[in-house]
Amino acid sequence: MDESRGFLKTFAVLKIFEKRMNIRKINSRVGVKFRTDKDSLGEVQIPSDSYYGAFTARAIKQYHVTGQRAHPYLIMAYVMIKRSSALANIRTGVLDKKRGNAIVRACDQILTGKHLDHFVVEAINSGAGTAFNMNTNEVIANIALEISGKRKGNYEVIHPNDHVNMSQSSNDTFPTAMHVAILFNVKQVIPVLDELIKTLIKKAKEFSDYRKIGRTHLMDALPVSLGSEFAAYATAIAKVRDAIFNAKKELEYIALGGTAVGTGANTPKGYRSIAIFELSKISKLPLKPQQDMQFALQSRFAVANMSSGLRNLALELGRISNDIRLMASGPVSGLSEIGIPAVHAGSSIMPGKINPSLAECMNMICFDIIGNDSTVAFASQAGQFELNVMLPVMLKAVLDSMDMLRNFVPIYSKNLIDGLTANREKLRQYIENTPVIVTLLSPKLGYQVSAGLYKESLKTGKTIRQLVISKGLMSEKEVKVLLG
Repeated sequence: MDESRGFLKTFAVLKIFEKRMNIRKINSRVGVKFRTDKDSLGEVQIPSDSYYGAFTARAIKQYHVTGQRAHPYLIMAYVMIKRSSALANIRTGVLDKKRGNAIVRACDQILTGKHLDHFVVEAINSGAGTAFNMNTNEVIANIALEISGKRKGNYEVIHPNDHVNMSQSSNDTFPTAMHVAILFNVKQVIPVLDELIKTLIKKAKEFSDYRKIGRTHLMDALPVSLGSEFAAYATAIAKVRDAIFNAKKELEYIALGGTAVGTGANTPKGYRSIAIFELSKISKLPLKPQQDMQFALQSRFAVANMSSGLRNLALELGRISNDIRLMASGPVSGLSEIGIPAVHAGSSIMPGKINPSLAECMNMICFDIIGNDSTVAFASQAGQFELNVMLPVMLKAVLDSMDMLRNFVPIYSKNLIDGLTANREKLRQYIENTPVIVTLLSPKLGYQVSAGLYKESLKTGKTIRQLVISKGLMSEKEVKVLLG
């Protein structure tokens, strides 16, 4: 009972500490001065040095979910969209050059890495990502105001909605930003997969003359080479790599210009083509307008397609990691067909133990990616009518999966795969001692005789080679030709 009270007291202290930390997160720091911002719901107190405004201040009190802020690639993508839209609005004559150029300069500051700590809305926020869109609008507006020599919050001069968000909606900008952010990230994923494929091919060549027993149903099967197994692994990764590469092509078609429901309402003539041209230019991505803009808002096919490619990669990486763990099991009581490099001590209690820790880590990453794909699948089908609003969680899931891959696959490739060694003697013993190799003699001996030899080998412990020669069924030379 006393221990229970002690625990509850500690838990209460932790809750108080967490609450204070949350307040500190919202107010930036203790003792900060405030300014008063106003939106359609009324007045809000904002830390005076913050570039975000009233909408964001309300949002960060509501969307306390993961503690994770938006992904850097989402911030970059969104700011590029705002910059491109401002240029399009200037050129179509709906935004004056003074305001527009201040918005462009504000975006340029952010794209150099400044002011990133003012993007405070969490990765999972409001439906359709409206909270993050407004966070972006407010930060850009207030930076633009300072550039124009005005104070933060002077929205009569540059307004987050009327000027920064001009010709846009969260409903077309967030899907566009999703595509751009994922395309930025996949450019980092493809090269690490290419390196893994090269490493697997290298090991396939290194192990090409190492014969080993094959296994089906986890039971002994006909011999293969260790090299051919690794070549098959390389083929598997190459195929899913190509599928991911192809999936990115669908992401190049974007929704920008569709505004609220895909009709392009409130956009001036020519806006869409200019905005997408400018976005392609600054992002260095081959972006194109999705011809059916209502589809572009309703469906998240391109994102789900990419997610499924990442899931299929996880299935292959997990399978390969399982094989490595099994082949390396032992070193005495397991298969011990291959040796794994030691990256750290395997146990805190058993001295000298080496574990397949990197393969295990890869397994866990794969489980997480598969779970992320399930999230994307559920979110993708959860849209209704003209809009799928489940965008932030979909994007977080895909970017998280990609981040894990681009961070860990190089380590897995260099520190595990490249360092694997083959136990030639153990491989040879398994082939020689398994009765299943009688299969290679069965065309000459017949199925029934071969089955009898299989059972006798298991019962007596004699090898198939020994039994066939001792019974005079085949000569030693004939057996060697067939069994090696």
